[in-house]
Amino acid sequence: MSHTLVRHARVLVTMDDAQTEISDGALVFEDGVIKAVGSSQDLEGWADGASEIIDAAGAVVTPGLVNTHHHLFQTLTRAVPAGQNALLFDWLKSLYPIWSRFRPEDMYVAAQLGLAELALSGCTMSTDHLYLYPDGVRLEDTIEAAGTIGIRFHPTRGSMSIGESDGGLPPDSLVEKEADILNDCIRVVDAFHDPSEGAMVQVGLAPCSPFSVSRELMRDAALLAREKGVRLHTHLAENDEDIAYSLDKFGCRPGQYAEELGWVGEDVWHAHCVKLDDQEISLFGRTKTGVAHCPCSNCRLGSGIAPVRRLLDAGVPTGLGVDGSASNDAGHLLLEARQAMLLQRVENGADAFGTREALRLASRGGAEMLGRADCGQIAVGKRADFVIWDMTGVETAGAWDPVAALVLCAPVGVRETFVEGKAVVREGRLARAELRDIQAGAAASLKRLMS
Repeated sequence: MSHTLVRHARVLVTMDDAQTEISDGALVFEDGVIKAVGSSQDLEGWADGASEIIDAAGAVVTPGLVNTHHHLFQTLTRAVPAGQNALLFDWLKSLYPIWSRFRPEDMYVAAQLGLAELALSGCTMSTDHLYLYPDGVRLEDTIEAAGTIGIRFHPTRGSMSIGESDGGLPPDSLVEKEADILNDCIRVVDAFHDPSEGAMVQVGLAPCSPFSVSRELMRDAALLAREKGVRLHTHLAENDEDIAYSLDKFGCRPGQYAEELGWVGEDVWHAHCVKLDDQEISLFGRTKTGVAHCPCSNCRLGSGIAPVRRLLDAGVPTGLGVDGSASNDAGHLLLEARQAMLLQRVENGADAFGTREALRLASRGGAEMLGRADCGQIAVGKRADFVIWDMTGVETAGAWDPVAALVLCAPVGVRETFVEGKAVVREGRLARAELRDIQAGAAASLKRLMS
């Protein structure tokens, strides 16, 4: 396979250690790997023998964005009236009955729809936290959907085992036996997890939350994950209700509960962490336990402002997540980057969080938190995951700093999205699937769910 040259970017943002930004930037990739990075003049010789030359004139090129927390099935339950003005626990209770009616085909089209939305807005890698399995649903329903879109996928085998009758939050109809959960965790890891560099699918284990699984399942999942060499994920310290539940049921704060059960370390990342205190932040920084920050969802549910400035200053690996579309109603990581920046400025002052830091959080920060050192940068030897942003629209007209404009201005359109050197979006359209077919499938599922 011969190489491809991308040249004449207005600015190429590398996200390397030196925070290099290259005017009239260019890159070369071959076999899914970046071979050269520099100015268009520096890389002029690569035009000879190139299989394709892509003109990025007027555009900003960045590493692909990384989504570190999502519930793709919720893409079919956006703007549900019953949950529009509820806090976390009541919001969940209003939606559980709808989610209990999902079938495998609903999970598939919901994942397709959510991942298409992400790809079209510059995301090249996404996690998913699927924690309910009604009516024969399997994790591979989402994995197969991801294959039709073409972005890197980190699905997690979630679970719920403590129903209402045992003091948990979910209805009994949506919980599973813990032995069955662990057996299926083994099955999906053995079948789908790829630990190699450049992997397109990596599987994690993800009991839903401390209020929906037992202490024993949390502990056993951690032991199994270490045995299998996969990552761990759950929700933690999301809001005041979450903290109160932990204190009442476990006699300790969420961070202490996590530490006691083996849920800290470089192979663990927690979603939200809005209510971590100083001791918990220190624990996470010391153990390099990751946090998926979901600012739009946190605002939508009134959960609060996560202490992102303090997390980063303490050395806590941190990325961004769009969270489920039922608690956000959008799946756009630039919106999350903007919201994250604005909230930290509200909390800490206008100089507390910059545009480049927000953009790094949305790209390299998420990749590193997920253990993907092979992604997140435009640098020689890294995987060819990058986005060409169209900066010619009215959204950025008049912008002096085009890189800052990606975060400060209204969301811009994606011209091209590449993953592993393969086009996922070309000229603003999905390259591997028909969006109208995905939308038709989603509409059919939605009609049945609403009826």
